[in-house]
Amino acid sequence: MASGDQMAEIGEPGDMEEVNEAQGLEDGSSLKSTMERNRKTQPDGSVKEKKLGMMKQFRESMKRVGERSPLASNSKGSKDRPYSDQGGDSIDPEVTSLTHQLPPPHSPSLNAGSPVASPLKSPGEFFQRKEGEEIAEDSPPSQKKDSRTHSDSSTIGDSLLKKGASIRRSLRLVGNKKDKTLKQEPLQPVTEITVEEKREREESVEIKESYILPEIPLTPLSVMQINELIKTEVLEEAHLNLLSLRQEFQRERDECTEEASPMELAKKEKDLSILYRAMQEKVKEIVRNSNSLPSRNKELLMHVARVIQEEEKREAEPGGVVGLGDWRGAWREAVSEGVEETLKRVHLDRPEQNASWLAIHLGLLGKAIVEDLEKVKGELQGSYPPSFNVFSTYMSCYHGAVSQHLNTLQQQVTDLKDYYALLDWIINSYESEKIMSSPSLRPEMEAEKTGLSLEEGFLDQLKGKYCMRAKEDMRASLDRILELENEDIWIKKQAPETDDEHFLNSEIHMDIWTKVKSNAVNSKRIDVNLEMRVVCSCLEELEQFPKRFETKLRYCCNSVENPSLWADYQITYINSFTALKEHMEGYRESCPTQVDHLSREVDGLVHRLVQGLEDQFKNDVRPYLRRMMTRKWLSTDEDFQQLYSSTEKLTHRCLQMKSPYAQTFWSRLHYYVVKEYVSQLMKNNYSCKNRKHDKAATKMRAQWDKLKDLFEEMTTHDWLHRVGDHLSNIIGETNKRDIKNHLKLLVADYPDISKKHLSAVLYFRGLMRGRERQVILQRLTELKRELGTAGNIGDNRRALFSDMQVTVTNTDCLADIPLFCILPDR
Repeated sequence: MASGDQMAEIGEPGDMEEVNEAQGLEDGSSLKSTMERNRKTQPDGSVKEKKLGMMKQFRESMKRVGERSPLASNSKGSKDRPYSDQGGDSIDPEVTSLTHQLPPPHSPSLNAGSPVASPLKSPGEFFQRKEGEEIAEDSPPSQKKDSRTHSDSSTIGDSLLKKGASIRRSLRLVGNKKDKTLKQEPLQPVTEITVEEKREREESVEIKESYILPEIPLTPLSVMQINELIKTEVLEEAHLNLLSLRQEFQRERDECTEEASPMELAKKEKDLSILYRAMQEKVKEIVRNSNSLPSRNKELLMHVARVIQEEEKREAEPGGVVGLGDWRGAWREAVSEGVEETLKRVHLDRPEQNASWLAIHLGLLGKAIVEDLEKVKGELQGSYPPSFNVFSTYMSCYHGAVSQHLNTLQQQVTDLKDYYALLDWIINSYESEKIMSSPSLRPEMEAEKTGLSLEEGFLDQLKGKYCMRAKEDMRASLDRILELENEDIWIKKQAPETDDEHFLNSEIHMDIWTKVKSNAVNSKRIDVNLEMRVVCSCLEELEQFPKRFETKLRYCCNSVENPSLWADYQITYINSFTALKEHMEGYRESCPTQVDHLSREVDGLVHRLVQGLEDQFKNDVRPYLRRMMTRKWLSTDEDFQQLYSSTEKLTHRCLQMKSPYAQTFWSRLHYYVVKEYVSQLMKNNYSCKNRKHDKAATKMRAQWDKLKDLFEEMTTHDWLHRVGDHLSNIIGETNKRDIKNHLKLLVADYPDISKKHLSAVLYFRGLMRGRERQVILQRLTELKRELGTAGNIGDNRRALFSDMQVTVTNTDCLADIPLFCILPDR
């Protein structure tokens, strides 16, 4: 603090202008030139006393300004007294005139860059900062004239006086010879306060629930002035004048004096309503924008909280003309609107702009939520009393706003991947450590038990749409598989490829299985029940695929002229659909009905493909089989060689067919060839005469051995191998009487053989009539009776002769006469 002699050096108004000039200096060179000019213009001692009085008055005015400045809220004692109990002292005219010479400060509005200027500058702006000095980013804003603060401001006042004394000493404003010997004090360095340090200081100050309302002015400002204070966000002073205007209105209404006419009271009531509405809208605007602006608005939010608290206390007072109702509700509404604005600012592409539009947006949305709640925890929460439950309120508003936002988003979703992204974000991401359970939000978040406030049935509807879209997507994938198969294989008439095990193979089953599997895996990440629903939907669509595939295959491959290529296609798709059925068996436990239906459809397709392959083979070899057991057959091997060649080729193809269909198919071919070969004996087309039966038996045995070797490796009908040997023995027997000795083994292996079948074999042998023939047939009857097979066809699993038709040729008139009538008496 400067001494009285030092203060006496201040002279006439010109000196005040020099002081003002000194306040506007921005660098050391200007300050030095001013100091030199002051040194040359030292006033005489005759006016020292007058100057001393002016300086004392200036100091006192500066001190009062400092005590009223909003900056004083950061001084000691603000924690205990948010609202000071000082009166409405006015500022001295000298100080007021001095402040008018300075440029107007920025409004303390939350909206940066507001054009409205505050009526009163902050005392800290009386001095420009020195060169190199920086002001902290979060420094408190300037306040209005006569605004009341919440705490004792002695510290700020002292700081301002020290700055004034420092500048006066730098200007060498000394008053006596004794002080002239003092050295000029160096300028005090200014310590820079970082944003982090200021935030820590602010967080350390807890806004208490209780407060002391400053003195309400006896006479309120005009409506225009109060409205201007509201616009420029000088909330404390505006609110005190509103309370004063309210009290004045209530007094006038209660007194009902002649001076106060009903029309004037109605006008004043309307003014009050308009001002209170403006105040509430301003409060909502401040709260709405609070989380998007720097934390320098901490004190302004504190004023907001005090206004809300005070209005809540006065809700029950009589004559509540003011009423806008629930102020706390309006605050929550503003918080919710601010949250909604935060969500709307998150970048969102249109689906046609970016295929991953939703996944990107949801990622940015989660990040924005966490960042916003971190600000609430670190900055806004400390600006309100505990009863406001700031973090909990913001959390609740986010739950509601996010729920509405998600409802809007799902209306734009059409693709399966977007349905998945939305469900995954709701169920897995929102409550996870990525967003709401983020470590940066603890421990506040741990106390919250609420979640998204989605509409009833929203998730079920979303899951239903996901399943439906999965089914539609499955159908589209199957259509695409058919198109690719047609383009890559059928149109080009390209031969199928073989896999590592040398089986003919198509990737159809892998494409289908991969699609179903990916849907199942993705759905399981969201919900196990959803996985089952999605798999069932896919299988229901897949159930229709085998018939569609068969139709498409026959239509596209109708022009395939090469029988071998067509056979390869059939074997390839038998393998593919067999593998597909095996893959789908893995879902039997979760979707048994759908798997059963699909299995039946696949079995039907495979059976038709196998039947088509079999029919093609039969058509190829039927002409050769028809010429067996004829005169030509006895003289040449051409037809048998053709039969053998066609069968051998199909054998190699069957080796490229997977089990179990390969073995079943080959066994059926084995049975067909054996039956048709033997059936030629039943047609009575040729009879071996002149001992040609020896040649026929030899030829039959040789051909039968070749066929047996051909089928032996894969067939399950090995019981068919012996029929050729039995028949060759009967046909090749030289002594007719010994033929009956071969019947026992024949009947034992093929109990379904009948007298008609044996008669046809004997006819081919050349034994068309006579007593020996009757003895042989009678022996067959006896053997069948002994084995218990008379009157039936025997074991159906080994039915061979019962499937053969016999051409009846009655060459023996004694055929139906009992044997005892023919045999002679002995």
